[in-house]
Amino acid sequence: MSKTPNCPKCASAYVYEDGNMYVCPECAYEWSKDDEISNSNNKPVITDSNGNVLSDGDTVTVIKDLKVKGTSKVVKVGTKVKNIRLVEGDHDIDCKVDGIGAMKLKSEFVKKV
Repeated sequence: MSKTPNCPKCASAYVYEDGNMYVCPECAYEWSKDDEISNSNNKPVITDSNGNVLSDGDTVTVIKDLKVKGTSKVVKVGTKVKNIRLVEGDHDIDCKVDGIGAMKLKSEFVKKV
């Protein structure tokens, strides 16, 4: 009997098998067993607001006005951010935004172009 993996999205340990799929009851994320084999390096899969998988070097668009902490600047909706870099942590995208500079973004506030 094989041990079921933790959820790659929320790290829940309550994952169960449903046919050829794994299902997380806490966040309702589903993925196939084949994906688990190909993603055996335990690096988390980072997705945008629409569920598209992000990777280093992608271009994304901001989907919500984001206030820049400590300044009066705002990253406006529709701002394109090129050449992102994925990192571990709560803010999982490192990037440079034109007119603002280097900053970190949450993947839930961007969509892949």
